[in-house]
Formats: sequence, structure tokens, C-alpha cells
Amino acid sequence: MRIFRSFERWTTGLAMAGAIAFLIVAAGLAFYQVVTRFVFDHPSTWSEVVTRSAMIWAVFLGVAPAFRQGSMIAVEMVQAALPPRAARALFCLAIGLSALFFSVVLWQGIGMTRRVANQMLAGVEVSIAWVYVALPVGAVFTLIALAGCLVRELSGEEHHSDPAAEAY
Repeated sequence: MRIFRSFERWTTGLAMAGAIAFLIVAAGLAFYQVVTRFVFDHPSTWSEVVTRSAMIWAVFLGVAPAFRQGSMIAVEMVQAALPPRAARALFCLAIGLSALFFSVVLWQGIGMTRRVANQMLAGVEVSIAWVYVALPVGAVFTLIALAGCLVRELSGEEHHSDPAAEAY
């Protein structure tokens, strides 16, 4: 179990690093787009689509660390009002439903990526599949993080880690 916890911590850290990198790219390109449009009066033809694509990747990679850190919408008020066994059951139900949802995202994301493989992003002539593959990749990272949350809960560890204390 310790090996899985280390693996989950590593994969979630990787997802966090990727999300941060894509946010930096998106912010930089958005700034570039504003400068080319309003300062030089010659808008970039490619930066908007790349910015949007980077934001999509940032969101789907950022879900796993958000679950791990307990930053997603939770039912903590209801859990706090319940007896410990019922609170644990509710937490496990929420994790199970989230895992079901992200399993569907994984499955549908793979299908969508395959369907759009021959289409190109406007302005950059790159397959749009590189954007759509963010769905299954993010879903895999999230499913691993959800399994980690479940393992921590069932082993009695706190399921909401302190982001400041947790080094990725």
C-alpha cells in the first residue's frame, strides 16, 4: 500500500506541475495576444487557439491535485453532522460517484480523441486530438488521485491534505 501511496503522490505532483506549466503558457500567450492586437494592431492568428488549448489541459490536469488536497466541492457539513460510520460511507459514496464520472470521461475522451484525429486546429495546423487527449489523460490522473483519497480514508488518515505541508 505504501508503494501505491508514493505512486499516487508522484502522479498527482506530475499533474500539478503540468497544470501549472499549461497555466503559465496560457497566461503568457494571452498577454502576447493582447499586445499584438491592441499595441501593434496586428492580432496573432494562432495564439488564441493555443491559449484555449493550454487552459483545457490545465483544467483537466488540475482536477487530480484538487481532489487530493480536498479542494473540490465536498459535503463536509453533512459529513460533520453524521455519525463517523455514516460520514465515512458518504465520503466513499462521493468518491465512488466521482470515479464513475471520471471513468466515463476517460472512455468518452478516448473515443472523442480518435474521432477528431484527422481535424486540425485553426491557425496552427496541429491535430485537434492533442487538445482532446487532455480528457482521458486528466481522467487517469484523477482516478489515481481518487483511489489515493479512498485509501487514505479507509486507512484512517486525514483525506484532506494540507497543501502547504505536502511537498509535491
